[in-house]
Parts: sequence; C-alpha cells; structure tokens
Amino acid sequence: MVDTHRGCLPAPSEEAPLGSSPQSMRPEFRNPRRLLAGVIVAGVAFAVLGTVAAVWENPFFIRMTVVSGWEIALLAILSLMSGLYVVIRRPACSIRGAGLGGVLGFLGIACPICNKILLMLFGTELLLTYFEPIRIYVALSGVAVLAWAIWREWLGWVRLEAESQPLAS
Repeated sequence: MVDTHRGCLPAPSEEAPLGSSPQSMRPEFRNPRRLLAGVIVAGVAFAVLGTVAAVWENPFFIRMTVVSGWEIALLAILSLMSGLYVVIRRPACSIRGAGLGGVLGFLGIACPICNKILLMLFGTELLLTYFEPIRIYVALSGVAVLAWAIWREWLGWVRLEAESQPLAS
C-alpha cells in the first residue's frame, strides 16, 4: 500500500508492498549497478539537454540567444543531481518533485525563443522582455526543487533505516 500523503512508502503501521520489507528497501549506495545507472543518467541528461537547449553548437538545434557561462554550469549541476536522484531513489515513490525540478531547470537554461511552445503562448517580444531576464532564476528554482526532491528521498531512507532497527529493551 502506498502512502498517499507522502507519495512514498507506507507508514510503519501500514502494510508494506508485496514482496518487500524495510530490510529489502535499504539504500544500496555501494551497489555498482545503481551507481552506474546514476552516472549514465547524469551523462545522458547533460548530453541530451545540452544539445536540445543548444548550449553548444550542434547540427540539430540552433540557439537564437547568446549562451552565458551560467547555463552550462547549471546544466552540469542539474545533470549531476539527476544522476544522484537515480542512485538514492526509493521504490514506490513519486518522482513529481524531481520531474518539476528538471523541467524548470531546462526552461531556465534553454533559449526562450527557441522553445516553440513558449513562443506560441507568449510571443517573441514578451519572452525577450520579461522571461529572458529571469531565466537564471527559473533555472535556479529548478535546481532548488531537484535538491528538495533529493533531500526528501534521503530523509525517506533515513526514516526507513530507523524503522528497520530493532528496538532496544
């Protein structure tokens, strides 16, 4: 049963998901497969998002605004945090926080007038006048939301670890 309040694992008094126990859901940070998955996600996220956002020249996308140094730095931070999230993610937990952080981060680093959806909704003049100056704050809010999602996952692991410890008599 999933705890709908937190979107994660059940409370201690509730029934655990079939075939799982707090012991089997412990974090396996030293597990090479999870670490490899995190490294792959970080690398793929950096390459794909950087190419789509055209923070470097590529044959697929052309950027129409100048790339600042902060965009590549924030892309690297977002990619590393996405990889870290994959390493520490708990089973049966919602990924909404991490997804929202990723989307906000991407919107912040991407070219505002290259995004066809934003362009159709708001127009070039509005995007360049109002959105361009705050893009760094949108990207930083994406990093903050992703950091919050990672922190929440970490606290969930800490709580699971505490619940799985035998009570001292």
